[in-house]
Amino acid sequence: MNRYETVFIMTPVLSVDQVAETVEKYKAFLKEHKATIVHEESWGLRKLAYPIQKKSTGFYQLLEFEADAPVILPFETEFRRDERIIRFLSTRMEKHHVTYAESRRNKSKDAPVAAPETTEEA
Repeated sequence: MNRYETVFIMTPVLSVDQVAETVEKYKAFLKEHKATIVHEESWGLRKLAYPIQKKSTGFYQLLEFEADAPVILPFETEFRRDERIIRFLSTRMEKHHVTYAESRRNKSKDAPVAAPETTEEA
């Protein structure tokens, strides 16, 4: 099994429930094809670098999963058929990419919350 990372952007006109439903659809697709979801992140509504389909924002979602190679083509076909998805990118993660992703996740979990800075005027 290979490890893959997929980032997809959903149209900004969706409600929060529709976004969650869309993400669940793709997670269910992966589970149905015997893939294991390792990590997922919702990056929320973000500004796009350039307009896509006359939209300047979109809901970003990251899925990291382990699957056999034949799963990727039908998975990406589902993205192409779904009008709620405006862009997607799937990449196979090499060992250094996996190590970096895991360290980034661990660092964000262990990062202490910074105390707010106070300014004192005399």
